[in-house]
Amino acid sequence: MGVDEKTRASGEGPRESNGAILPTVNPSAEKAQPAKSSLHPAFYVTIWITLSSSVILFNKWILSTLGFDYPIILTTFHLVFATIMTQLLARYTTLLDGRKSVKMTGRVYLRAIVPIGFFFSLSLICGNLTYLYLSVAFIQMLKATTPVAVLIASWSLGVSTPNYKVFLNVLVIVVGVIIASVGEIKFVWIGVIFQIGGIIFEALRLTMVQRLLSSAEFKMDPLVSLYYFAPVCAAMNFSVALFLEIPRITMDEVYGVGLFTLFLNGLCAFLLNVSVVFLIGKTSVLVLTLCGVLKDVMLVAASMLIWGTQVTGLQFFGYSIALGGMIYYKLGYETLKNYAGEAGRQWADFGHRQPILRRLATITLVLLTLFVLLGGLAPTYAPGMDAAVDAALSEAKSKIIGKQ
Repeated sequence: MGVDEKTRASGEGPRESNGAILPTVNPSAEKAQPAKSSLHPAFYVTIWITLSSSVILFNKWILSTLGFDYPIILTTFHLVFATIMTQLLARYTTLLDGRKSVKMTGRVYLRAIVPIGFFFSLSLICGNLTYLYLSVAFIQMLKATTPVAVLIASWSLGVSTPNYKVFLNVLVIVVGVIIASVGEIKFVWIGVIFQIGGIIFEALRLTMVQRLLSSAEFKMDPLVSLYYFAPVCAAMNFSVALFLEIPRITMDEVYGVGLFTLFLNGLCAFLLNVSVVFLIGKTSVLVLTLCGVLKDVMLVAASMLIWGTQVTGLQFFGYSIALGGMIYYKLGYETLKNYAGEAGRQWADFGHRQPILRRLATITLVLLTLFVLLGGLAPTYAPGMDAAVDAALSEAKSKIIGKQ
């Protein structure tokens, strides 16, 4: 048998070149995947911290430094600005498309949105009034009690059940804030009362929002929430301002601040709400919580640098206790343990790769800590030292003149 004869004939003939060719891969897998964001999450964190800090410092500058003694009018302007901007975004962009999934009716709006807007309005009014009496640093320390107020409000309204361990945790926050308050140099009772009122109203608002959002029909991101709440709050704030502030304000005072300055202030406040949406979308609520703690610490430092706020060592000690309790309350032991372990591994790896930079970072942190602590303690002793030095110089001068 020849070679040709040994070749086995079978039904596997050559395929037609013009026949249909089956796909070798899943067509859906070949579809172009959406391009991932080229921006690092740290970018969104930085933007949010910058805007959040800027709004607080901007408000303090307008109300205190520029002497614009009309916090309710300023808050009303923010809400009117937010109302206009959310309406424009809803019409011309997709940022507010989430509102289409919210089953909002007139009944729901009157029974849920309006009461929440009422407490939101009161919290904003009290929060801005506080800037007339207290420093930014002390205000941030008092705000550390917000989780405590939210917990008590949720227990009172039946949203959550009381828990003994959680109560002990928030008690640590209260103790820390009390210590920080005792160490406050410029303690003004009316300002503290306004701040406590603002925290209580904010706690009630957050608890009512939590109860509203417990249904999947009313899931809203912060920008959609602003779309619904801003008009109500603007109307309520305007009603209050109409009796308390509008009768005594003059256009000269408005021009003294500057229309462009007010526009930038309103824009900054609105962009903060937009940045929250992007931050949560690109990271998580956990990251937002940690960024909030970092922002509060930075604001305390900024208040010291910009306005020369005197912060004592006792305040630092109390505020550290309050921040530690707040972080533990929001994250829990297991989460903190995992993050601490991961941070330790990253720090060890960084030291292995860049030992010189690690030493420099350690030295810088120690020096910064000493600078902050000594800078906070110094003002409490400096006045006495200055007086003693002046007295000694005056006495020496009088003796010299007497001898002559």
